[in-house]
Amino acid sequence: MRLVAPPCALATGRAPRQARPRLEPVRPRGWGLLLLYADLPAHVVPRALGADDHVVLAGAAVGGLLATAGLLLLVVPSRRRTHRPATTADVPRR
Repeated sequence: MRLVAPPCALATGRAPRQARPRLEPVRPRGWGLLLLYADLPAHVVPRALGADDHVVLAGAAVGGLLATAGLLLLVVPSRRRTHRPATTADVPRR
């Protein structure tokens, strides 16, 4: 349960004040981490239950999609924030 608590807090918009500038945007990063954690049960549960090979393969495919979506939520919002074009207010005056 310790591993799930930080992503849940981030998904609800709660982050320590010291870490908030580093973690912005907070909510998409929390949802991305939760999707990465959801990848594990999608892989493990069908194998642990001894399901058919097709079900295990479908679980692996779903897990891969969840992991991809989680990584996109971790990477894309942060790149969008750091590579924003400069506005006229950001340009120093001479």
